[in-house]
Amino acid sequence: MKDKKLIKSGYTNPIRVSFPDDEKRHKWLQMLLSAYYVIDKGISEALKEEFKKGKKLACTKGCSYCCKTHETIPVYPLELVGLSWYVTEKIKGHNRDILKKQLKMYKHSDPCPFLIDSICSVHPVRPAACRQFNVFGSQCKEGEDPYYTRREDVLKPIKKYIDRAFFIMLPFYGINDENERVRVIETGGVHTIVKLLQDLNWKSLAEKMEEFDSKVG
Repeated sequence: MKDKKLIKSGYTNPIRVSFPDDEKRHKWLQMLLSAYYVIDKGISEALKEEFKKGKKLACTKGCSYCCKTHETIPVYPLELVGLSWYVTEKIKGHNRDILKKQLKMYKHSDPCPFLIDSICSVHPVRPAACRQFNVFGSQCKEGEDPYYTRREDVLKPIKKYIDRAFFIMLPFYGINDENERVRVIETGGVHTIVKLLQDLNWKSLAEKMEEFDSKVG
């Protein structure tokens, strides 16, 4: 691959996101960030294989069609905890005010409530579904979901990395035994707890942000 910028980017050289002090306080955060790192490494390997075939990634910073058009974005409970923590405690300044408003006003048909000026405001802790969604060839057209219109251009994640990520996260749900974790993953039981981002009550998160602000302010 000749694109040096892409080679140096998080796409092909993922780095584990780290919040050392917060991870000491929240064991779940350590699980989540470690799982995301595994997913990112898997995406990196999958992308490299596609680049060898001559494919070019269409996704670029500021290209947010998937954040606006996808009607079913799966989110797992641990991911929701991570989003809630990040939004409440880490987002500052003008973006915080914008996000509060978007969360309060969110409707099912709206773009992702975490999208600000076509950029993901929660990018370090964005859900696994968002991390894995990469499109080759041409950029998405307005209103297009290439998963349905041209699935051959959508990156297929490497299963062993996804399974490993869930293996890391399952203790959050009280599944600590390694054999039981393997069984839950192999049977697909881990997916029975998934939620859809569009169906959630994001107004409650805005209220949590305001409560946090009143305590620290």
